[in-house]
Amino acid sequence: MKIVVQVRLFPDAAEQAALRATLDLCNAAANVASGLAYQRRVFAKQSLQRLTYGQLKGMGLSAQPAIHVARKVSSAYATLTANLQAGNLGKAGSKRRRAAEGKPIRFRHDAAQPFDDRCLSWQLAARTVSIWTVAGRSGKIRFGCSDQQHALLVVYRRGESDLVCRDGKWFLYATCDIPEPPIKEPDGFLGVDVGIANLATDSDGRHYCGKATSRVRHRNQRLRAKLQAIGTKSAKRLLKKRRRKESRFAADTNHRIAKSIVTEAERTGRGIALEDLGNIRDRVRLRRPQRVMLHSWAFHQLGQYIAYKAKRSAVAVVHVDPAYTSQGCSACGYVAKANRPNQSTFRCRSCGFAEHADRNAARNIAARGVTRWAAVSLPNAA
Repeated sequence: MKIVVQVRLFPDAAEQAALRATLDLCNAAANVASGLAYQRRVFAKQSLQRLTYGQLKGMGLSAQPAIHVARKVSSAYATLTANLQAGNLGKAGSKRRRAAEGKPIRFRHDAAQPFDDRCLSWQLAARTVSIWTVAGRSGKIRFGCSDQQHALLVVYRRGESDLVCRDGKWFLYATCDIPEPPIKEPDGFLGVDVGIANLATDSDGRHYCGKATSRVRHRNQRLRAKLQAIGTKSAKRLLKKRRRKESRFAADTNHRIAKSIVTEAERTGRGIALEDLGNIRDRVRLRRPQRVMLHSWAFHQLGQYIAYKAKRSAVAVVHVDPAYTSQGCSACGYVAKANRPNQSTFRCRSCGFAEHADRNAARNIAARGVTRWAAVSLPNAA
């Protein structure tokens, strides 16, 4: 299992200038390679490397950075192709899709640049790194991380590390290849219902992030509307800053929710059952005020965080069909739209069972998780 460890770099003024110039040159070279790839329709890694290597070297890159620039461009086009095939950029002929297909991919001047062990060396005991730059090999640049992150780097760091500049601060994203523990046989499942009023509700009745998170999201929405109406350069600059802040807030909230859910499942020896929410934004029909809430939260990210944290803790995770989980009775199984008269209330018209609607849905998801696990593990048992 691969995880990414982020460490903070503390370069001095000269080293910071060299790192800045390196990122600028690498991304300028990436734009040149992207233009050639688009013009010649050459996107495979080896073919693009042969096509662009000489020109990239002529721009001042050493051998390994030139190879990594070509590979970065090839990976960007592979990602674009995957998004097009998955329909993430709209249907064929849509304005958004034509815009993505009709021009070469462009790289920001501060976009991340990968380095391997030939052009970046770690001195983990001293907590320093040495990086290739356009000004030559840097000195030993001090980095900072937690003791837990340091232990992961010492034992499991493998492959490339990405140099990133964000808000004037320098980071390295190092890849650690951690062996996966064998998944434990679950004793039942903890169902998790994802929603708008409550970001997540489990089958034990715990609700995660209700009114407090909604207040923050509504405030951000109002600020965005005001800044978009102003439309000046400073307003757009502030919009960009706020977007990053909102993204960090969502990621932190999702991490906290995922950690709590996985910890509870591990403590009780259960697996985790999640709804399969693929293409939820295309399937769900909501009133206008609710659309903003649906499109402004990273539900997919929450599922990813739960999955990888569960994998590290050897907790089983299954995805189940979400159809009618909110309308079906978890006590008798009767399904009717009238069972849920409002967002928070569930009352079965058949047996009279009453429960918070989100918890009832989570209990249905947990039951489907048991069935799904039996279907998945049956071939292994045979």
